Amino acid sequence: MDVIEAIKLRKSIRGFKPAPVSKEALSRILDTAVRSPSTMNMQPWEFTVIAGEVLEKVRRANVEMLEAGLPPNPDVPYPDTAGIYRERRVSLGIHLFELMGITREDKAKRMEWRKRGYRFFDAPAAIIISIDRSLDVPTAMFDIGTVTQTIALTALNYDLGTCIHYQGARYPDVLRKLAGIPESKRIIICISIGYPDPEFPANKVQSEREPYQNITTWCGI
Repeated sequence: MDVIEAIKLRKSIRGFKPAPVSKEALSRILDTAVRSPSTMNMQPWEFTVIAGEVLEKVRRANVEMLEAGLPPNPDVPYPDTAGIYRERRVSLGIHLFELMGITREDKAKRMEWRKRGYRFFDAPAAIIISIDRSLDVPTAMFDIGTVTQTIALTALNYDLGTCIHYQGARYPDVLRKLAGIPESKRIIICISIGYPDPEFPANKVQSEREPYQNITTWCGI
């Protein structure tokens, strides 16, 4: 697939077919992804790929923690947003809820949607990206962003969809226990991956983007 076409077509997939993703396809995706740029070639990323019974156990444990009302304790805190940044976030949420038929008053459906994120959106596989605790977090976060996008774009070449999310890592001790991620690693982000379900309502969302003209300053050109 042409890289420009891939960038324009990529979107978050929140509903997947149950068909498994082969280890071969995931290996090829990661083999491409490690060519991503990084600060001074540090390549800070480390991958843990989970599927099958391990992923099912992680799903169940995450939901149990959520239902028990235990506060999330992510390795990297994600601050709330304000202003236009919050407006964009809220706009996406409203669109998703409209497609899923979830009203503001329907607490049960809202909770079920929340659980879906903690279940990795019921994807057949997930890639957990971590960094060593010795690394500077702000610098490494830039690098994690580049490798994450490369994974999402490369997945399209194999007819796979992805959803980049934090929910799966909000209880990091679950992943440490069930996926063997050591305490010496800081869990940054999750990528759910699988074959998109075209009938799933939320998959119709193509989130809007601010026109580049609104956020670009030209100097000397």
